Amino acid sequence: MITAIVLVDCATDSIPEVAEALANIPGVSEVYSVAGNIDLIVIVRVRDFDDIADVVAGSISKTPGVLNTESHIGLRAFSRHDLEEAFAIGYADAE
Repeated sequence: MITAIVLVDCATDSIPEVAEALANIPGVSEVYSVAGNIDLIVIVRVRDFDDIADVVAGSISKTPGVLNTESHIGLRAFSRHDLEEAFAIGYADAE
């Protein structure tokens, strides 16, 4: 699985609508509104590098209200803490 972190600048008056539209794009796993120099952080998880171009250039960048994107490709994950906890929910009770 390939992970891309996409920083999104969007029209200030449409942040909630843009976030919702981005969350509905196939390949987008999470969308966060954030404080700071950008408006949204989008987490993209796909199987192939070509799919990143489809999601980012083909869908995210073309979403109405998106003004600019900056993409970062994850090379190596150093922490799986959140994933391990998510999959362990209820496991101790099952024993």
